[in-house]
Amino acid sequence: MRAAMRAARMCQYGDDPDRKDATVPSEPHLSPADIAGFIDHTLLKPTASEAEILKLCSEAVEHGFKSVCVNPRWVKTAHKALRGSSVLTCSVAAFPLGATPTDVKVYEARGATLDGADEVDMVIDIAAAQALDRGALVDDVRAVAEAVHGSSAILKVIIETALLTDEQKILACEAAVDAGADFVKTSTGFNGGGATIEDVALMRRVVGPNLGVKASGGVRTLADARAMIAAGANRIGASSGVAIVTGGSGSGSY
Repeated sequence: MRAAMRAARMCQYGDDPDRKDATVPSEPHLSPADIAGFIDHTLLKPTASEAEILKLCSEAVEHGFKSVCVNPRWVKTAHKALRGSSVLTCSVAAFPLGATPTDVKVYEARGATLDGADEVDMVIDIAAAQALDRGALVDDVRAVAEAVHGSSAILKVIIETALLTDEQKILACEAAVDAGADFVKTSTGFNGGGATIEDVALMRRVVGPNLGVKASGGVRTLADARAMIAAGANRIGASSGVAIVTGGSGSGSY
């Protein structure tokens, strides 16, 4: 019975579990300036200093990035530095493990929005996804979504694709849709692996056209970003934002 359910789920999204990785075309028509508007310029390392956060914000304004993404410790600093610009402030909750109780995730997410975050990227209960516990996933995400939406902010749900099978990825994305999330996101960049064009394409098929898909982890070049967008991403999380839009190559894992 379980095997039949798994086959049905995989078939629904046009995915063959035995297929080889597909080749997804890039988006060569997107200029670096176009790509900049997709990028969450990210600094989530635990040793980040105030000077580094302020530099991040300055770069985001200079290059026209969509947001800066920082740990909750730095939300007030980023929000103040970005005041008067179009760049959003993004933060994280239950990052990078997701292994905290739901009420703690809610507290952290609500605190980030009160400090000025326009968007929050939360990590799911990865163990629940691996156990295919849809109810636990929906309850966890829905509680955080309600808190974030109560402040008119956006919720992105990190499913940590490197730790999940395709079946588990599908279930996690379906749960995010059911729970009222605004985006699904591939990775934290801290738990091994990162975004792949295959995962982004699968996530887009599952959530459809009305939810965002954020590719994060290992997106280091303009070609990488174009490929992720071609696969279905409409947001890119990267610590290499400047390199991406200036023709370089970043070296960070995120």
